[in-house]
Amino acid sequence: MSVRWLKPLVIWCGLLPLAWLVFGAATNDLGANPAETLIRSTGEWSLRFLCLTLAISPLRRWTGWQALAPLRRVLGLHTFFYATLHFLCYGWLDMGLDLGAIVADVVKRPFILVGTVALLGLLPLAATSFNRAIRALGARRWQALHRAVYGIAGLALLHFFWMRAGKNDFAEVAVYGAVLATLLGSRLWMRRKGLSRAPYADVKAQKTG
Repeated sequence: MSVRWLKPLVIWCGLLPLAWLVFGAATNDLGANPAETLIRSTGEWSLRFLCLTLAISPLRRWTGWQALAPLRRVLGLHTFFYATLHFLCYGWLDMGLDLGAIVADVVKRPFILVGTVALLGLLPLAATSFNRAIRALGARRWQALHRAVYGIAGLALLHFFWMRAGKNDFAEVAVYGAVLATLLGSRLWMRRKGLSRAPYADVKAQKTG
């Protein structure tokens, strides 16, 4: 069953966190440290969208609702969008867009290095999330490339862990870790039980979106 309104709804809902942050900045309602709020919030939203992206395939297979398939692409692009905003907020608000200082800080601080590597890992996935890229790469190579998202998720979680370690606050880290472990575990379980779909089924579903 195809629901044409679902994809536009997810696109617009995905922009609501940005609208909230822009409104908060315009009305000076981001707390005592607006820069920290912007950096932290964009990073957390990128992690949330990453979890939602990884949840689409298991949900579709468990529910049989094929209309969910195109949402993986939409949510993946939202993940990249907020991760990019996260890095830009850091580069602008923390480092004053000083490229030399940014590079030195990335090399110096492991948690920023890991986050930067995760963002760079998302770049080829975002660049190949369109039908033309799927046709150019071929379904098998395209799927192999996009499986890297699980490694990127691990880097993103490590980045978040190190960031929260400075404040000795691991409650949210544990929640995201449990969610990602569950999603990865469900994928491995389905593959072991032979419940995964044929290699090209996911790609075909993506191309219909």
